[in-house]
Amino acid sequence: MLDSLKALFTKHAAPASESVPAPKASAVQPDAGLRVAACALLLEMAHADSEFTAPERTHIEEVLVRHFDLDTDTARELMEVAERERREATDLHHFTAIINRHYDEGQRMVLAELLWRVVYADGELSRHEDYLSRKIANLLELRPGFLAEARNRARV
Repeated sequence: MLDSLKALFTKHAAPASESVPAPKASAVQPDAGLRVAACALLLEMAHADSEFTAPERTHIEEVLVRHFDLDTDTARELMEVAERERREATDLHHFTAIINRHYDEGQRMVLAELLWRVVYADGELSRHEDYLSRKIANLLELRPGFLAEARNRARV
């Protein structure tokens, strides 16, 4: 397990100034910190209703494979790292600051849509999920109306 995590960070490490605490950075994939931050937000949304369901887990794995071009094992390792970081974080600002620094508005909009898809993966919208989505949209500095657009596209 430790070797696979080392390999993950060797393949996907971010510069130390922009990453969540991790082993030494590599020039090969300078966006691991960004990937961990995005995955941590997806996991936070999945846990918002106090129940992390199998459909939510599957959806997040598929998102990581598709959007970050990862194989399934690497996506699962990324989820483990992001879950640990999410649990240890005192707030979401650290994650959203990394995303705001590296994602343009369109990319942040896509992330908001992905967050809504996590919400709807279990077929239910809790008030905690609704609140958290608005909070994250604010932290991601999305313009008014973008959250509603992302929500509408995720429902389809």
